Amino acid sequence: QVQLAESGGGLVQAGGSLRLSCAASARTFSSFRMGWFRQAPGKEREVVSSIWSDGRTFYVDSVKGRFTISRDNAKNTVYLHMNSLKPEDTAIYYCAADSKVGKGFDYWGQGTQVTVSS
Repeated sequence: QVQLAESGGGLVQAGGSLRLSCAASARTFSSFRMGWFRQAPGKEREVVSSIWSDGRTFYVDSVKGRFTISRDNAKNTVYLHMNSLKPEDTAIYYCAADSKVGKGFDYWGQGTQVTVSS
């Protein structure tokens, strides 16, 4: 069983920055694909970014150039650095782990709220 704990959410003004962290309780964290998802009120959950064990990354178009995903395998932690935040980035952000690599995200965190004021 893998447990994920997000932190770093909060209230920020448009144009500001936040860094989300997700700590995983897994010895094999370094092999996982990790992802960040978000869900805004009244909308479906969407993938924001993901990072593979070899460092390959994916970003949804709406955050390209503003968000950066990174991981520290020594700390079993994945980060989402969010810059130039916009009100439309307001959502609950979830960390997820694909422990079987490529077969879908099978572990999820509890979520952290990000609110961007205009």
